[in-house]
Amino acid sequence: MAKKNVSKDVKYLSKDFSSFRNDLIEFAKIYFPNTYNDFNESDPGMMFIELISYVGDVLSYYIDSNFKESLLAYAEEKRIVYEAVQSMGYKPKIVTPASTNVNVFQTVPAIGNITTVAPDMRYTLNLTGLEMKSSNGITFRAGGDVNFKFSSSYDPMTITVLETDGATNLPSKYLLKKSTSVYSGNITTEYFTFTTAEKYSKIALANENITEIISVTDSDGNSWTEVPFLAQDTVFEDMENEAANDPELSQYNNDAPYLLKLLKTPRRFTTFIRSDSRTEIKFGAGISDNPDEEIIPNPQNVGSTLPGSPSYLDTAFDPSNFLSTRTYGLSPSNTTLTIKYAYGGGIGDNVVSNEINSIAAVTYEIDDENLSSALVQDAKDSVSAINPEPASGGMGAESIDEIRQNALAYFQAQQRAVTKEDYIVRAYSLPAKYGNIAKVYIVQDDQLTGANNAALDMDSLITEDDVGNPVQSLARKMTNRIPNPMALNLYTLGFDNNKYLVPLNEAVKQNLKTYMGQYRMITDAINIKTAWVINVGVKFSIITKRNYNKNEVLLRCIEAVKGYFDVDKWQMNQPIIVSDITYLLSLVEGVGSIVPPADGNPMGLPVVITNKWDKASNYSGNIYDIDSATKNGVVYPSLDPSIFELKFANTDIQGKVIGSI
Repeated sequence: MAKKNVSKDVKYLSKDFSSFRNDLIEFAKIYFPNTYNDFNESDPGMMFIELISYVGDVLSYYIDSNFKESLLAYAEEKRIVYEAVQSMGYKPKIVTPASTNVNVFQTVPAIGNITTVAPDMRYTLNLTGLEMKSSNGITFRAGGDVNFKFSSSYDPMTITVLETDGATNLPSKYLLKKSTSVYSGNITTEYFTFTTAEKYSKIALANENITEIISVTDSDGNSWTEVPFLAQDTVFEDMENEAANDPELSQYNNDAPYLLKLLKTPRRFTTFIRSDSRTEIKFGAGISDNPDEEIIPNPQNVGSTLPGSPSYLDTAFDPSNFLSTRTYGLSPSNTTLTIKYAYGGGIGDNVVSNEINSIAAVTYEIDDENLSSALVQDAKDSVSAINPEPASGGMGAESIDEIRQNALAYFQAQQRAVTKEDYIVRAYSLPAKYGNIAKVYIVQDDQLTGANNAALDMDSLITEDDVGNPVQSLARKMTNRIPNPMALNLYTLGFDNNKYLVPLNEAVKQNLKTYMGQYRMITDAINIKTAWVINVGVKFSIITKRNYNKNEVLLRCIEAVKGYFDVDKWQMNQPIIVSDITYLLSLVEGVGSIVPPADGNPMGLPVVITNKWDKASNYSGNIYDIDSATKNGVVYPSLDPSIFELKFANTDIQGKVIGSI
């Protein structure tokens, strides 16, 4: 007779040694009562039960541990955390370099005669690849070129007399000064030779703690560009703002020396930070003969409109099947890559002021044709640098907990501008070489809409004929454009060389539009517009205390008003609160009381705000009814985005001392 199979009850809830041991003993008692029934601790059979319990406990631990490591919130192993966060697009900071600003100097000879003596700008240098060292040997590198050939609002240059001729007492040599950002870290170069192309080839750089891949070039002189992921085939690229590159925008090269272009690139790579703090570089899968960079629709995989052709539109399909993009960039072949990068940093690179004081490496660019070779050499020898402020910000690697939190925040935003504040911060982060963004204000496109679904478009409405007309009436001029509730109006202003508020020129606007386009939500549209500048003046009268010099007290009062209207602190649509100005004046040492000015003060305010608009006097040309806009001692800005500016403080602040007590 065949033996009947007996179904045995197995428990799956045991997780530790004691639970496994008890379950095994119970299992033996139920299913093997006659085979084994001695469960004393000294019995050899108990050894096997406990050995099996031990193995079960260990296996259970590793199963739980592996599951735990699969969850970013609970993972502890550095390798797993690094891989997880980088799959989300976040790169852990293995080290942070210290940074500061340094003043860079060079001298030039004087040129001209008694009436027209000036610096000879033919001897100015463009410094590229500038590297400096601190007194304790730490290397700092400049974030870009230091070009003494031009001065702009974003990159100003100071000129002072350094030497004078003893006989004529006229300047014989001038000192030029510029400021630039520098970052700690050693610079090195590695070379990698590739023969045949390999799909998704990888290379590992030798040094740890790499902070930046500066450049990657191949034997043919082609540049390779780092991208966040290989599927991204467009990158930002600098282009000198000159007539050969853009005839229309080159006229604005003083404010925007570089144009920002979005270019398609087949030569690209990504970087991966390993848990041993080394960096891997990964390339695509294409070859030069077939870069396959275009997204090619393949209707065969989906359906066809041709008569008699099969159609698959009634079934589900994978969009990646429809879009054929197989290579994700080129794979290097038959070439040698030259990779220049920076590494190092950390808290030890935070040096004190005046410590970065020697030039380690620099390349001088100068058109020395028809110039004195001796004076050219003098200009090169005169180059020096020093940091007036300490270098700070150098830190070590992020902790595991910091990586988790930063990765989650990054993943949620994904470098996209979501809120209005995101757009404002992103606009302010436009690199200065593409233009100066001084003030930004953002509203929805329909927020300023008037009757009949008409919307304000200041850029197209304001003409030379409008100069001298009231802001409020101009702001109510309407076009027939229907507003887009999904669009955002980004109102902007910049600084000129004297740090006065001015509209952005077309080159800066174009750069800002290109820059913002990479970070906006796909459903958002951005209209870059110009805000109103309302120039104002201030009148006040004071009575000084006895035994105080009236002129000194008045000068201190003027400085207090200047501080209130500091353009760096002033924002668009910020009102002028007269009581705040009055309070600041009352705190000035030597002020006894503040007396409301008698002239032009129908409301009897302690401080009078006036509108300065005459364009012939270099004001904005915008008339604003200050009296109508003043309620309870507060001067409110226009409903349309505008900003108050005290432009010429030395003349626009009119203070008067009318007595003493």
